[in-house]
Amino acid sequence: MTTTLSDTERIAIQRKVVAEHLAGENEHDYAKVNATFVQAPRAYYEIAAGGAHFDGIEGVKGFYELLDSVLPDLDVICTHQYDVPGCSIREVTARGTHSAEFAGVPASGNYVSFEVCALYIFDEEEPDKLIAERAYWDNDGLIRQLKGEQVPSLGLVENPRR
Repeated sequence: MTTTLSDTERIAIQRKVVAEHLAGENEHDYAKVNATFVQAPRAYYEIAAGGAHFDGIEGVKGFYELLDSVLPDLDVICTHQYDVPGCSIREVTARGTHSAEFAGVPASGNYVSFEVCALYIFDEEEPDKLIAERAYWDNDGLIRQLKGEQVPSLGLVENPRR
C-alpha cells in the first residue's frame, strides 16, 4: 500500500526509523534492528567496501548475526546525518573488540574504531521500513586494525576518535 506523504513527513519518519535502528545496534538488540527492514525478499544489506551482499530479510539477519559475533561490544556513534526523501545518510564511528573471524582475519581481541558512511534506503511501499542498508568504510584500515597494525594517518591533523 503506497501512502502519500509530504517530503517533510517522509523525512521525519525516516529519522525516527534510523534512530530506532541505531539504538538497536547500540543495545545489541538485533531483533529490533531487523524489524526496521521490510520483512520481504527485497530487503538487503550491502558492505560496499568488500562487495558483500546479504539478500532478503534472512540475509539481513545473517549479517547482523555476523556483526554480533565479530564485534559483540559494538558501539556506534552518529557524527553527521543527512536526509532526502527515500534515503537517510549517517556518518558514524563504529568501534568494538574483534572477537570472531572477519575478512579472513581470525579473532584478535584488538579494539577497533572505524568511520562508516551508511545509506539507509527506504521502501516505497512501506515508507516506514528500510529496504536496504549500504555501508561504506576503509576496508584496508579496518583489516589493519583487526591484525593489530598501525593505520597510517595523513599527518594533517590528529584524530581524537582513534
